Amino acid sequence: MQLVLFCGIQATGKSTFYQQQFFHSHVRISLDLLRTRNREWRLLQLCLETQMRCVIDNTNPTRAERAIYIEPARAAGFTIVGYFFQSATAEALVRNQQRPLERQVPERGIRGTRNRLELPNRAEGFDQLYYIQPLGNQKFAINDWQDEVH
Repeated sequence: MQLVLFCGIQATGKSTFYQQQFFHSHVRISLDLLRTRNREWRLLQLCLETQMRCVIDNTNPTRAERAIYIEPARAAGFTIVGYFFQSATAEALVRNQQRPLERQVPERGIRGTRNRLELPNRAEGFDQLYYIQPLGNQKFAINDWQDEVH
């Protein structure tokens, strides 16, 4: 039983990373896909009740927003794995412009999320935590998180 929690501003590769790493093994819980917090919460509850591995594919920029998922998953006996996606605003804005028009996020949305971004820490309840760097061509570098470095 595993809950994977993504963290990072829009256009940093979270959904692409999900497709590459977790598509065949984990349910994707995404507010972009589900459209309402109620649907998101209901799907999370179903995954927790049925002990289904899942990925929270949202920006999750603050400790408080991450706790909404970490606390119930921990109570259900899940292992919590976090992935922080490198969040350079200028690079995200370029990648956002390369998306199809219907998938682009307004620039103010990306900047607003960046302004709220709090770096994750193992003390939040993560059993494992990783730092993801987009390398281009839909490739990623995956590194262990170092709390004292970030």
